[in-house]
Amino acid sequence: MKFDQKSLLLYAVTDRHWLGGETLASQVELALQGGVTFVQLREKELPPDGIRAEAARIKALCRAYGVPFVLDDNAALAVELGADGVHVGQSDMEAGSVREMLGPDKILGVSAQTVEQALLAQARGADYLGVGAVFPTGSKADATDVSYETLRDICRAVSIPVIAIGGITGENVAQLAGSGIRGVAVISAIFAHKPVDKAAAALKEAVRAALAL
Repeated sequence: MKFDQKSLLLYAVTDRHWLGGETLASQVELALQGGVTFVQLREKELPPDGIRAEAARIKALCRAYGVPFVLDDNAALAVELGADGVHVGQSDMEAGSVREMLGPDKILGVSAQTVEQALLAQARGADYLGVGAVFPTGSKADATDVSYETLRDICRAVSIPVIAIGGITGENVAQLAGSGIRGVAVISAIFAHKPVDKAAAALKEAVRAALAL
């Protein structure tokens, strides 16, 4: 799938913690119905076969809705399954190596917390940056706090799009207005709220308002 910056508006990251007896695929489909524009499969606990099976299901859903689908960290599996790309953190594979594995046409997202990290990721072939945590979050124990000023400075320093991540909700997203971000990445703000489709739709409107889109 050709990368379009507009697809970063509402970026959903999966989390099995909030399933409540439902399947991950069913919750992702509800999120897609609610207007999610990008999906990342993030599975830290499943064995490889389980991740492969979930990835195949969610890839098919994203294709049906015309939404980009990337894997967290696992570049090899992304290539194997024909996912649209991969997102890597600072402690995962080096961005340049990942770009070599993916080739020029897949989407590469990289996490960054500083202007220096952002510029290096851009130079190594990143298509977009995920910057955070911009608010306190319980979804990632090792998340590093990023101030509004740093978020704004990163957006100004790079020519690729930036999304904010970490503790973002419909109530606080307006605090990110004017920073230069092109969208937000969320987990609990969608998947912890039922029904998921209505949570996604409400958050999308809040993001659009905050970013004046």
